[in-house]
Amino acid sequence: MAEPALAGFCALLGAGTVKSAVAGVLREARARSNEGSALPAFDVLVAEICARLTRLESGGLVEVLNGTGILLHTNLGRAPLGRGALEAIERIAGGYSNLEFDLESGTRGSRYERTGALLREATGAEDALVVNNCAAAVLLILDTFARGREVVVARNQLIEIGGGFRLPEVLARSGARLVEVGTTNKVYVRDFESALGPETALVLRTHASNYAIAGFTADVEPRELAALARRTGVLLVEDLGTGALVDLAAFGMPHERTVREAVGDGIDLVAFSGDKLLGGPQAGIIAGRAAAIARLRANPLLRALRVDKATLAALAATLALYLEPERLGEIPFYAMLAATPDALRARAERLRGALEAYGVATSVVPTLAFAGGGTLPLASIASIGLRLDGELDPDRRARELRAKRPALAGRIEDGALLFDLRTLPPERDDEIVRLLAG
Repeated sequence: MAEPALAGFCALLGAGTVKSAVAGVLREARARSNEGSALPAFDVLVAEICARLTRLESGGLVEVLNGTGILLHTNLGRAPLGRGALEAIERIAGGYSNLEFDLESGTRGSRYERTGALLREATGAEDALVVNNCAAAVLLILDTFARGREVVVARNQLIEIGGGFRLPEVLARSGARLVEVGTTNKVYVRDFESALGPETALVLRTHASNYAIAGFTADVEPRELAALARRTGVLLVEDLGTGALVDLAAFGMPHERTVREAVGDGIDLVAFSGDKLLGGPQAGIIAGRAAAIARLRANPLLRALRVDKATLAALAATLALYLEPERLGEIPFYAMLAATPDALRARAERLRGALEAYGVATSVVPTLAFAGGGTLPLASIASIGLRLDGELDPDRRARELRAKRPALAGRIEDGALLFDLRTLPPERDDEIVRLLAG
């Protein structure tokens, strides 16, 4: 237990877990010895124990340096939080707060008011509500307005996203009845109009996540659909998903529909994620008409979907940056987007030179990064990668780097292991050198 290579695991996993791993490896070594195998050397036993403990540690949360080039990598936690959001979490979650306490009256308050003003300012909506993710936001809307009634959706928007989230199944689970309109490639206003009836609760638009339909197509403009909804008295809901609050064209990316645009088009309720293009913590946000938001707040299901003080603190700190556009670069997602290929190349050259001193051969190569997280499925971002040269088994090397702490994740491209500089924080370059040289 005092062996230096094992001692560090005691703090990470607990002494009992380390002791069990030691006992397990020794037991297996004795069993092999009884069958005629030679007893392993001490350092071999220690290496086996470390490997076992590393696998156990990986089952929990560990830090990963993201060299994949996917900015919003769902498997790696999507949007990294900015310094202000992290400081807000430490300040609010480290003690007590007015989470559900009205400081003026000294009576119970509402956690849903803590980000209300910021969301109204950032989206242009009359009111807003925060739940624990966008799927929960959609579920709450359906449960509140459409249980036992019909929801009209264009066939080309019946999406499935990561984790097996299928819109038709969510509709069924909420108690709503799906009514499909249009065809895979074409839908018209008349399709929606003919589907509306006494049992229609709402019309639902959804974001095209991770796919695109092109060619012989036709779709309905949101303003047209909003006009139909107003004329017929039907609620219009949009699952926008990505949560863009600014025009990404300013960063050289294709335009992505923003929440403010959806609200301006007359959508009654807009649901979107906090940890995608917004660049904040995992959350589902619903913005829209005050009367509809009030009904959502009155739904008892909301208690099962509510967010905690740390999430609200991080979300508020992130939203505040949108009110000062010159500070948008403090959100890591936008800092990564803003990095120029020239700046990335200069970093890569410095890393290459530092690794050369350790005898590690690398090359600086142009590559492509992607937004990820189900956003902008066809858009790539010019980037720069650092490629490991001379690796006979890049898969093995990739596994070794993922086993280090912090873990270093890259991607294999054209038979070589590559690390995209766009998604690697520049302040961690010294650690990257240490990991690659070790």
